[in-house]
Amino acid sequence: MDLDELGQRICILGPSNSGKSTLAAAVGRARSLPVVHLDQYRHLPGTDWRERPDLDFESMHNEAMSTDQWVIEGNYSRWLPARLRRATGLVLLDVSTAVGIVRYFRRTFFEPDRAGRLEGTRDRVRVEMLRFMLGPARRNRLRYRHAFDEFEGPKVFLSDRAASETFYRRNGLARRSR
Repeated sequence: MDLDELGQRICILGPSNSGKSTLAAAVGRARSLPVVHLDQYRHLPGTDWRERPDLDFESMHNEAMSTDQWVIEGNYSRWLPARLRRATGLVLLDVSTAVGIVRYFRRTFFEPDRAGRLEGTRDRVRVEMLRFMLGPARRNRLRYRHAFDEFEGPKVFLSDRAASETFYRRNGLARRSR
């Protein structure tokens, strides 16, 4: 599917370290769409990933979502139904847990300026994150797939690196700004 078919409000879902932030940044650059990294809304800058209060996050989420153009990446299942109702297109990245863990270590050690990073925080390997990736995140993949299957608009399923590379190439997307 061509990126243009996804419209002006694109929702990107997927497990941790599946490439959501990188894809959102690439789509935003290519289509001049504002990009929202939900982790940056959910967590307070300059902290060790301390969460904002639910009401503050929900307000920020809803404000971003109410605009006419956006690429919003991130899951946060509690707020997903409202986001999908507004989305004109959906992308689901579905990488294995093993791939996600390898990417987690790579980004933590070698990508300090990655898309979607939490401002003022130095990434480090966290046991809590590894536990999340091995437990709830694996179960959440089924939830994301169900949301994808139920979505009635244009959608793209990227199940592996080859599918992602093809999507990037076909749509003239670049992983990093040049």
